[in-house]
Amino acid sequence: MAVTESVRGGTSDSAGASAVHEGILRRQSARESSARTYARALPIVPVRARGMTIEGADGRRYLDCLSGAGTLALGHNHPVVLEAIRKVLDSGAPLHVLDLATPVKDAFITELFRTLPPGLADHARVQFCGPAGTDAVEAAFKLVRAATGRTGMLAFSGAYHGMTAGALEASGGAFDVRVARLPYPQDYRCPFGVGGEHGAELAARWTESVLDDPKSGVPRPAGMILEPVQGEGGVIPAPDAWLRRMRQITSDRSIPLIADEVQTGVGRTGSFWAVEHSGVTPDVMVLSKAIGGSLPLAVIVYRDELDAWQPGAHAGTFRGNQLAMAAGTATLAYVRENRLAERAAELGSRMLQQLQGLAAEFACIGDVRGRGLMIGVEVVWPQGEAPVDEGRSAILAALEGVGGAAREPGDLAALDGHGGGAGQADVSASVQAGVRNDLGWTGGGAGGLAGLDPARNAGGFPEGVAPGDGGAGAATLRDPKRHPRPAAPELAAAIQQECLRRGLIVELGGRHSSVVRLLPPLTISDEQAAAVLDRLADAVEAVARGPIGHGGRHRGYTGHAGHTDRDQPHQPHQPRSGHRPHGDRGDRAG
Repeated sequence: MAVTESVRGGTSDSAGASAVHEGILRRQSARESSARTYARALPIVPVRARGMTIEGADGRRYLDCLSGAGTLALGHNHPVVLEAIRKVLDSGAPLHVLDLATPVKDAFITELFRTLPPGLADHARVQFCGPAGTDAVEAAFKLVRAATGRTGMLAFSGAYHGMTAGALEASGGAFDVRVARLPYPQDYRCPFGVGGEHGAELAARWTESVLDDPKSGVPRPAGMILEPVQGEGGVIPAPDAWLRRMRQITSDRSIPLIADEVQTGVGRTGSFWAVEHSGVTPDVMVLSKAIGGSLPLAVIVYRDELDAWQPGAHAGTFRGNQLAMAAGTATLAYVRENRLAERAAELGSRMLQQLQGLAAEFACIGDVRGRGLMIGVEVVWPQGEAPVDEGRSAILAALEGVGGAAREPGDLAALDGHGGGAGQADVSASVQAGVRNDLGWTGGGAGGLAGLDPARNAGGFPEGVAPGDGGAGAATLRDPKRHPRPAAPELAAAIQQECLRRGLIVELGGRHSSVVRLLPPLTISDEQAAAVLDRLADAVEAVARGPIGHGGRHRGYTGHAGHTDRDQPHQPHQPRSGHRPHGDRGDRAG
């Protein structure tokens, strides 16, 4: 069966396309492991993609703000990437060469070194690893352990470095590890309750104390690994001054500093490498995702004086991926030559500013943060405390019912993962009903779901939270950095599904899966950015105020889901007076 034929105009009616779509999802559910993640929250069957647009087997189109978890720096099927791949295929060059030298590899290394921070590029070695970023993390750990003769590692709370054993040890959810965990500075949920420069200073002092106190229980480590912006941890940028402090602390104590740039690299944060914002030159850089131009590739780049490895100390059958190297060379050069990092900085700043305006309007948005085109929107319980059990159960029940044949019992039971359902039912109506009827929230007004019914809150309001009727300023905190509102993974999952219904793909992340993450390609146009923000705003409104057309102000879309590439005409949506039909998750193609 040719899936692509079923979605081309005129070859099949919508019922046939829908049957193909549902059939593939059912077979995936029956055959694939319970470990799958994105497929649970995003039940789409991509058959074609270009730029920022994905088309599913059911004919619907979506704006992709996931971009392969940051892998697709240039979006889907960019012409320079396709040309580079075709050139290798047409040349007759071998596709599998282990770690042998080839012209394709030589060109990739040359371009990669051209982009590195000068302090590293002049004295660097590169090790090609297995094709995933987690293997590069493992390689970095092995390298610094071999170079220093020490074994322990320093990592930070909220970190995510991969899924293999050593990488998981250094990630935020680890158990029984040989990695010491340090506080990562952040404003909204500062571990010291102060935020800002003071919070970052306390975090740095804690790190110094752990290293210098002979009774801290942490012997001198082999290395420190950190993310310049924590991605899965909730899109938390490291303060530049703190990052410089970490560089100084590690340098003074002869501890190699490892920068995990798997997701932040290749222009994502507004600089080619995120460490460049602070002027820091790490000893080791872990690189993957975008460096392969959408194909699997992972390397570590490190100061040559650390190269204490013996031959074969780190190997892998698939570390000579010629197609990925060619695609990566084309991507690195395109980002550099077209100054896409600068573009990401400018556009990302504008998007953050607009999202901060949305946060001021809706109390369910606790914080907006990010750097460049790596943006996070933290969703919180507006009234300042988590809902009572029956209210949470109502929201969970509403989400459990989403998805039809593509769903599986229990898929939404654990919202601490990637969360979400299929978005095929009218999630917002059920969630809003649960909010109004089971939680005693009153909704409405600029405060969103801000008011609590005092009769249902006999225990009183949390410190700093004022009761209200859902109007402007209904639920406010005296100091949001010292009293951040509880994370709301259920509301975040509902927003994700409302985005999907509107033709927008977003990811959830953060400590409690309550952060809506935006990772658009660096080639996103101004029109597409406006469409992303509009659809996200509509989704937030749908969850916070109830179904569109039932009391909530409507925002018209600025771009049609089926017309989102640069070369396609702009066709704005018209205001809707009611819901989409049941099961409609995006606009029809064509």
